[in-house]
Amino acid sequence: INGNEIIPDNAKYFDVNSPANLQYLSKVVSATKEDVEIAASIAQSTIESGVWSNADVRYRSKILYTIADNLRKDIPRLAELEVSQTGRPVREMKAQLARLPEWFEYFGSLIRTYEGTCPPFFGPYVNYVNRVPLGVVAQITPWNHPMLIAIKKIAPALATGNSILLKPSELAPISVLELAKLISESGLPDGVLNVLPGLGPEAGQAMCTNKHVRKVDLTGGTATGRAVGAAAGGNLAGVISELGGKAPMLIFADCDLQQAINGATFATFIASGQTCIMGARLVIHESIYDTFVSLLVDKVKKIKLGDPFLLSTQMGPVISKSSLERITSMVDHSVTQGANVLTGGKVPTPDVLPYPFNKGYYYEPTVIEVKTDMDIWKNEVFGPVVVCTKFSDENHAIQLANDSPYGLAASIWTKNVTTAHRVADKLNVGIIWINDHHRNDPSSPWGGMKDSGVGRENGLDALREYTQSKSIIVRTDSSPFDWFEQSDARYS
Repeated sequence: INGNEIIPDNAKYFDVNSPANLQYLSKVVSATKEDVEIAASIAQSTIESGVWSNADVRYRSKILYTIADNLRKDIPRLAELEVSQTGRPVREMKAQLARLPEWFEYFGSLIRTYEGTCPPFFGPYVNYVNRVPLGVVAQITPWNHPMLIAIKKIAPALATGNSILLKPSELAPISVLELAKLISESGLPDGVLNVLPGLGPEAGQAMCTNKHVRKVDLTGGTATGRAVGAAAGGNLAGVISELGGKAPMLIFADCDLQQAINGATFATFIASGQTCIMGARLVIHESIYDTFVSLLVDKVKKIKLGDPFLLSTQMGPVISKSSLERITSMVDHSVTQGANVLTGGKVPTPDVLPYPFNKGYYYEPTVIEVKTDMDIWKNEVFGPVVVCTKFSDENHAIQLANDSPYGLAASIWTKNVTTAHRVADKLNVGIIWINDHHRNDPSSPWGGMKDSGVGRENGLDALREYTQSKSIIVRTDSSPFDWFEQSDARYS
């Protein structure tokens, strides 16, 4: 808070443990409502001072580039923290973190080149429109991509001159706290970025209802998104929310079969399936269904579980005991409904995971044949589980893909460019990949439809999300005006 590490009097703590082997990592102060109120007041005072909110964009851009440079140098250490607290394999985390400086560079460049607008206002007037900061914004980030998702929110919010209250997940807050130190040491004025780890019902609720907060940006579950929206609405604060997903992968008969299998495996099992955009539903043309599924199962069986710090490990644990129990319950319930588990479907045996990783929250990568009336077809598992079904023709594929309360992402696998674009136009989702999955870039809009959220991250959309328009109308005619004396005076 305000550039300093704070341990309040009578502080409460929570422990952070590795999900891979349950090793104790750290205790972290749990922010209270009072802590949030203090931080919010400081953030508001910082806005009013203008030290960042009114700073020249060249200065803000320079700071963002400095953050990017320092972050790039510190990636090896931060990647190890990510592995420790999430259990995700070190190869995944090094690859993911290597790109994160690009978000600061992109938004640092965008604010240097962004131009306002000049609408065609009728009459002798010039109307120009600037975009200005919102003020204090609250950001609530999850545990599955602690630094990636935090940076996706922090970079545009800083670039546009806002002050931030950020609550990382209590399951993986350590790397985000270290990131905040790095950002402070890169020259960001005190009070602009304030990180308050804590529990959702206390710290998160306090942020959403604080009178100074003008927008809440959440990545989390759909139920949480509804609660956050309701809480923020009490102060007429805006909301950005990237919520749940159940992404379909449409596998057409003319696809590059091996590439589609590789892509589906990546889409489903990266991050142990714990991403909102993970390839959750395989919708496969009936003419290649048996071949595709057989080859997919063969590949999935070879995925190596183990110590996340080994480069040979290809999949880590899920984040917690409650996550493991939920995944197990959902898969077991699908079997009672008639689903056919083709591989996986259980916690790995001790011979697969030696001590101490046999204590961790691992679940085998799982492929299940299902019918579309089963619960697991529509409900988000958030784990290493993919469900499979057949389609007969293009319209059937589209119907199955849209048969979900979610609308975050989808992928289409075909060599026919006409088919790809035609199908993409008919899918009710916010992000679509063609012959790929899971790709992200700071310039590319990111967000969902339906129960997958509102608003967008990345690109120009994020710049607009974190600013508000200020319309300035200049009268250029010096002729007299008196509404009460001139019968032909213009009213509007």
